Amino acid sequence: MEIRIEEITCENALNKLKRKIPYGWDLNVYRGCQHGCPYCFAQYSHKYLDKDNFTGDILVKTNIVEKLEQELRSPRWKREVINLGGVTDSYQPAEAEYKIMPEILKLLIKYKTPAIISTKSDLVLRDYDLIDQLSRITYINIAATITCMDENIRSKIEPGGVTSLRRFAMLKEFRKTNASTGLHLMPIIPFLTDNRENLETLFYYANDSKVHYALPGTLYLRGKTRSVFLDFMQKDFPHLFESFSRLYKTGSAGPEYKTTLYEMVNELRRKYNVQSGYAKVMKEKMNPPNPQLSLF
Repeated sequence: MEIRIEEITCENALNKLKRKIPYGWDLNVYRGCQHGCPYCFAQYSHKYLDKDNFTGDILVKTNIVEKLEQELRSPRWKREVINLGGVTDSYQPAEAEYKIMPEILKLLIKYKTPAIISTKSDLVLRDYDLIDQLSRITYINIAATITCMDENIRSKIEPGGVTSLRRFAMLKEFRKTNASTGLHLMPIIPFLTDNRENLETLFYYANDSKVHYALPGTLYLRGKTRSVFLDFMQKDFPHLFESFSRLYKTGSAGPEYKTTLYEMVNELRRKYNVQSGYAKVMKEKMNPPNPQLSLF
């Protein structure tokens, strides 16, 4: 696929979220994402830019570092947690050329600002030393979104991401820092990635990588994502299309499916001794029992 990269400027680096979950701010260096996942919820966002190719039209916010420093040095800034890349991956291939994230991390270090990074790439290892430094000043969470251990399926649903084993290897490296690490097991896709063998293998590697938590989530299909993903299923997995369409008459699978799925997920979580989410880890890291060990 042809990739068109366009440089733009932004008015603000940080976007305040309507609800704290448990972070209240989002920062996206890029608009559009080269990873090309047909399930991506953010595909709708390109319509505001008069663009229709979320995977092929990549916009780079070239002034985002300058804008971020203006916001972080403000006396009103309270060092709240920033989610880096809540809409598009901060370490997608364009970052290898633009190298914006190291400058972002330097500002987080300078202003002692905690952050969360979730990625499908191991390019984040390039910034290992900066993340290690930040982890010794304040809270930083490094998570990998990993959905499937079968590379034949993984390469179709996440064509621009690195292999799942490389993502787990990346998490294992960051476990050597003071950062918290996590597995974002989402979306779990019915008939493709929800089988016990796949999920058990994911939890096995989560335990092997000593992640602090695993956060699962089922597939949701809303807006443009619905038509894109249904077209993908019909083209790449036609033998599953009819069953999948019946399950997804609405934007999500029904409660009966989810109940059965999460019973299996929770069983595997207990078996491999993996916690359920990063809120508890975040609280422990940001509020250590010994005040002398405070990250701030």
